[in-house]
Amino acid sequence: MAQLPPGIRFITSFSRDQWYRAFIFSLTFLLYASFHLSRKPISIVKGELHKHCASQVELDSSKEYAAQIQPVKKPFNASQCGWEPFDKSNYKQLLGALDYSFLCAYAVGMYLSGLIGERLPIRYYLTGGMLASGLFTAMFGLGYFYNVHNLWFYIMAQIANGLVQTTGWPSVVTCIGNWFGKGRRGLIMGVWNSHTSVGNILGSLIAAYWVSTCWGLSFVVPGVIVALMGVVCFLFLIEHPKDVSCSCTPSSSSKTFLNGASRCRIQMPTLNAKENGKPQDAEMQHLLTDSENCTLTTGEGRHGTSAISFLGALRIPGVVEFSLCLLFAKLVSYTFLFWLPLYITNVEHLDAKRAGDLSTLFDVGGIFGGILAGLISDRLEKRASTCGMMLLLAAPTLYMFSAVSKMGLEATVVMLLISGALVNGPYALITTAVSADLGTHKSLKGNARALSTVTAIIDGTGSVGAALGPLLAGLISPSGWNNVFYMLMVADACALLLLLRLIQKELQCHADHTLFKEH
Repeated sequence: MAQLPPGIRFITSFSRDQWYRAFIFSLTFLLYASFHLSRKPISIVKGELHKHCASQVELDSSKEYAAQIQPVKKPFNASQCGWEPFDKSNYKQLLGALDYSFLCAYAVGMYLSGLIGERLPIRYYLTGGMLASGLFTAMFGLGYFYNVHNLWFYIMAQIANGLVQTTGWPSVVTCIGNWFGKGRRGLIMGVWNSHTSVGNILGSLIAAYWVSTCWGLSFVVPGVIVALMGVVCFLFLIEHPKDVSCSCTPSSSSKTFLNGASRCRIQMPTLNAKENGKPQDAEMQHLLTDSENCTLTTGEGRHGTSAISFLGALRIPGVVEFSLCLLFAKLVSYTFLFWLPLYITNVEHLDAKRAGDLSTLFDVGGIFGGILAGLISDRLEKRASTCGMMLLLAAPTLYMFSAVSKMGLEATVVMLLISGALVNGPYALITTAVSADLGTHKSLKGNARALSTVTAIIDGTGSVGAALGPLLAGLISPSGWNNVFYMLMVADACALLLLLRLIQKELQCHADHTLFKEH
């Protein structure tokens, strides 16, 4: 009998369940990356909506000549300082209003999205949101082709897009939580959460490609991509392992990951297992073989339990603290997301395309930061302490970034990578592994339908900070970019302070556990 080819041996070395899990991991990764891909263009296009003008004298003297050489293909725009109405001296406030419109709508909608999402099939809910998001993203770009100069048109497009994009996060986190249990959850979700940075990078590159020639396509193309991914979602997304008869049995391990929200519990069965030489450590299982740790176990548990109320979700230990911490962490992250290209343009004096390309390094750092945060939290078994450690390092790093970025392009590149890792690490950990931990907390008694609501509360509260950050940046930046960085450092310090109680509980629990083992 002939030996099987290496490729076939590789395929058959994994079970059916493992292949399904790998498929859902990849699909949800691409689905949410497309959401972030559609959010990034506005930050890239800002440098084109308002351009640095020559002096008024030079502008008046060259007005006639400029009118003669203006390309016929571009829509008429009376101002040479950018796109009306963003060509005025208050352009930072107007651009900040665009960010604020999207993020306020996103924050408000997120609280409702979780409650609605756990009462509807995820596949239908997510598909509808992606199709609508594609429409409203493209709608912003259509303002270029139809020569729209009304501020309210762009604000309404941002508000509508912010509302429909709230369908994404609770849906994909619930789905990935159904398929992957708590074993190595920090590492799995740290890798998975890199979709945020991947989406930002792709969105930056796509938007930057057209920003200087036809900025309308910087929105239309991402809009089409999101809509197409919505069709893919409808055709292929599987909400739960039970839908395709994949194994899903509860974990026998008594080991739990600490996030400062659970009391330290010492269970005698763990010691008995240790004495018998039977390891029950869920961390030692392979990334794709975590079939024993599914969130949902039976059909009754999936459909028979009632959806959790908003107040009921808030009573889960740790939800309030992590939600408020995320508010400040996301304030910092989204200020970079929406204002970094413009900051680079002003400081490094680069055009919009080059500034957009350079800003992707912040997201590259964010990929490594999210994975590192998940890996450390799995190893230490302390979610809050891991976040606190990275927040403690982030504040002085932001100060260094504001000082070093004025020294040249090379220094800016290095600080972008470091800042991206430290700023996005805690944000990634809280929105993924911590949300999934709290959404499957023991106090819920197996009611995994609560995961969508808990995720929405945490991310919705974080989105309030995401709305405030860019707005404050728009108001503060006219007084100097240094003041924006001071605001970001204060926000990081507040996020750290909000976690101190949970960090103390984690350390106390660890000390009690160590003392028990010694006895």
